[in-house]
Amino acid sequence: MLPISIIILTYNEEKNIRECLESIQGFSAQIFIVDSGSTDQTLTIAQEYQVKVFHHPFENYGKQRNWALDNLPLKTEWLLQMDADHRLTPELKTEIQEYFLKGVPPDINGFLISRRTIFMGKWIKYGGHYPTYHAILFRKGFGHCEEKLYDQHFVIEGKTVRLKGDIIDILTDSLSSFTIRHNNWAALEAEDQHYKWSTGKKGLIDPKMGGNAIQQRRFIKSVYERFPLFIRPFVYFFIRYFLKLGFLDGVRGLIFHFLQGFWFRFLVDAKIYELRQSTKKAADC
Repeated sequence: MLPISIIILTYNEEKNIRECLESIQGFSAQIFIVDSGSTDQTLTIAQEYQVKVFHHPFENYGKQRNWALDNLPLKTEWLLQMDADHRLTPELKTEIQEYFLKGVPPDINGFLISRRTIFMGKWIKYGGHYPTYHAILFRKGFGHCEEKLYDQHFVIEGKTVRLKGDIIDILTDSLSSFTIRHNNWAALEAEDQHYKWSTGKKGLIDPKMGGNAIQQRRFIKSVYERFPLFIRPFVYFFIRYFLKLGFLDGVRGLIFHFLQGFWFRFLVDAKIYELRQSTKKAADC
């Protein structure tokens, strides 16, 4: 067992939780599930495994993640953050085990791990969607989550190492759930962008073209957000699907890149426009 505690957030994840837990068997010293009120068989399935279950009402992902970091009885030096639709690949587990076997240098406080997105059973490799790195493995006390409504990242204090292995992300079980979830996320992203637009405040991650993988992504997003509403989804989709070869992902890739790379972004802009109109109307009253 490695000196790693795994924290998994759940809510009605009976379709995913078994495969998630199977992928981490024999890997970590502790497994914690933080559930936000599941009414399906999620917790019944989880009880078949050596896990500790805690309950906490859900506000947003950032607050839920940070609540777990602050309140769980974590006894290990290292923490790995997962969702129920994530799976550890054998390659990633082997790579992490090798690092810990030889000893992680004391100046390294975290690892960046790429997600391998699976959509309609297909690995989405192109369109700039892979690799995308996330700081989900870090020393206890040296990482926390941004309290953004959407697109939160973990912030790690100190040096990080980029790993070669992936964590699999099963993006959706159906197009219906995909569109419902993305409609909800569009509202959260619109609120975040509207708040930054109206207050001028920035997030915790410093956008840097020459920074780490997460800072580079945040830099690209900051450039995107400077483009005019309703124009930027067209530009983004063109770059992603044609210049970054998203068309090589085939028919399922076309569906994914159009929905996630255009429809979702256009919906965010529409919701931002709605918020700005409401703000303007309130100011005129």
